[in-house]
Amino acid sequence: MIAASRHVERARSLWILCRGRIVAHLWAWRGARIGEKTAIGRQCTVDRPWCIELGERVLLEAEVYLKMVSDTASLQLSDYVFLGRGVEIDVLGAVAVGAHTVIAPRCFITDHNHGTLQGLRIDQQPCPIDPVVIGADVWLGTGVVVLPGVTIGDGAVVGANSVVTRDVAPMTVVAGAPARFLCMRPGANHKDENR
Repeated sequence: MIAASRHVERARSLWILCRGRIVAHLWAWRGARIGEKTAIGRQCTVDRPWCIELGERVLLEAEVYLKMVSDTASLQLSDYVFLGRGVEIDVLGAVAVGAHTVIAPRCFITDHNHGTLQGLRIDQQPCPIDPVVIGADVWLGTGVVVLPGVTIGDGAVVGANSVVTRDVAPMTVVAGAPARFLCMRPGANHKDENR
């Protein structure tokens, strides 16, 4: 009985992977630049697919939303990037994510914000843009929010439900709202510490 269940589960996993690669090809047909063996989960949405570039073996779980707000927006996900279920990336200017980065479910990343000038309603405000760069080998825990202008260095870890309002140094662990330095990743070169 267990052996049969394993075979069924393997077949199901293979079907999900094949379906995800087919969806990736459909996104490429719509204008996205997509590397080999990239897979896109069910109910993922992309606005303006010609604004995105996904490297090789990128994996988007179900319900990821890549919201390209303008025709000149740019989203680059390098090789082996993982986006968990329900991640939203909202881009008006530019967002780049380095290779082997893991972005857990329900994270929100944006490179712009509404203005708050007096004399104009909120829906009339211009949106200031400040690019976001997330390095390679980064882990964003569940529910992390990354705000405009932030650079997260290579190897950094951001704890679940944190709000990243300023740069995060490479190989550091941060958490909180706003996110603050906790420690260096084990094995990190402590001379590079930037709090």
